[in-house]
Amino acid sequence: MENWLRTHVFSHFFDQTFWLNSLIVAVATLAIFWLLRAIIGFASRRVSRMSEGRVGKAYSIAGEMLASTSNLLLLIFSLLIALRFVELPTRWQGTISQGWFVALMLQIAMWVDCGVRLWLQNLLTAPGHRRNPVTTVILGIMLRMVIWVMMFLAILSNMGVNITALVASLGVGGIAIALAIQTVLSDVFASLAIGFDKPFEHGDFIVFGDIAGTIEHIGLKTTRLRSLSGEQIVCSNTILLQQTIHNYKRMQQRRIVFKFGVTYDTPAAKVRQVGGIIREIIEGQPETRFDRGHFFAFDENQLTFEVVYFVTVADYNRYMDIQQDINLQLMERLAEKGIRFAFPTRRVEFTGGKFPQINVAGTASNEAADNAATSRQG
Repeated sequence: MENWLRTHVFSHFFDQTFWLNSLIVAVATLAIFWLLRAIIGFASRRVSRMSEGRVGKAYSIAGEMLASTSNLLLLIFSLLIALRFVELPTRWQGTISQGWFVALMLQIAMWVDCGVRLWLQNLLTAPGHRRNPVTTVILGIMLRMVIWVMMFLAILSNMGVNITALVASLGVGGIAIALAIQTVLSDVFASLAIGFDKPFEHGDFIVFGDIAGTIEHIGLKTTRLRSLSGEQIVCSNTILLQQTIHNYKRMQQRRIVFKFGVTYDTPAAKVRQVGGIIREIIEGQPETRFDRGHFFAFDENQLTFEVVYFVTVADYNRYMDIQQDINLQLMERLAEKGIRFAFPTRRVEFTGGKFPQINVAGTASNEAADNAATSRQG
């Protein structure tokens, strides 16, 4: 055995054809590597120059994907191409074919992985569109896991491995893990739903149930709000999505309804003027749109007016400033017209018979003292 190995090694060592073929492969590999590297660099720069405007983002990503080409895999490609210049044993053909497939799948997976990463990075940094970073990270991890798992399974299948049992085992294991952490997974998927559907975003003021606050953080499992009283409220994503949520930051306009009353002794002619006064006051306010103002009802203590108008901005403080100014002007204008605001009163009428005599404590003694003083003066 030893003699056979020595003879076999020495025969190759002194074989001129072997060294010539090795030299051809080495030189061809370096030349092909340099050529491929130059072609990819030229294509990357060419594509990057086209990255202007909205469509240019795709060209920019494509250029960076080309620039991320692995030099090691490119060298392997060059070697596989160079091996075609020499005559190889038949048993090597299958190995070289598998090498081509493995190297190609690895490079495609690296390109797609880079593209996904750059796409998600552009989503986070895009001006005017604030994305949930947690959702973006989760989406990126899931996409990249799918890419590499598919690449791994494709390589195993090409090498002759039966992946059916492996896929079935992964499926059973995945189900077992999902059942064990179903609460966490439900919150994770709820976080993804928040990220895609966007019922609220960072900085929105929301109200659900008896909770009101500003969104501070949308996490993997929980969402955190800062309440009006200052404390932080932590709520599970799943429970949060089960609520009816009022998002006040996305309010485009605010519908305002308020009522006031005037006294019953106001003449009908002046009551008719009140509606016009209300219209003039509200239409004189900026960022408002008058809807209606009517003599609404005969209530117990007043003639009731109902007013409806819209504030065309969502800022609550701005609405309160407008309402305050309307109230003050309404007081001034009605006072000028001699119209009084109503207040709760109670009127009692006594019919039939005579009022009974009412003795107030201390009244009789006071009258006696007054009479005595009068007699002394006389």
